[in-house]
Amino acid sequence: MIALIVSLDVIPERLDDFTAAITTNAERTFTDEPGCLHFDVTQDLGDPHHFVFYELYEDEDAVAAHRAAPHFAQWREAADRCVVPGSQVNTLAAVRVHHPTGVPA
Repeated sequence: MIALIVSLDVIPERLDDFTAAITTNAERTFTDEPGCLHFDVTQDLGDPHHFVFYELYEDEDAVAAHRAAPHFAQWREAADRCVVPGSQVNTLAAVRVHHPTGVPA
């Protein structure tokens, strides 16, 4: 399994647009992409303009399919308008243990 962890900051006056766009992207990713196993969007409790996404995919092909999906292109357009330039950090990682089962990936 592959985890994609995304951290970013949103331009304050574009928070509503951002929230709508990421909600649509996360829902479509999870429902339309069979290789997506999990997609959480989290908002920092201390900074409402900071978000972290935790996405879990079957393999690297599923990540590539996600990035090629039409809804991802729509998401990127919204992110270009709403995300503070230079704030987005993407981390792609191999999952070694997946909870709640604790079974090695």
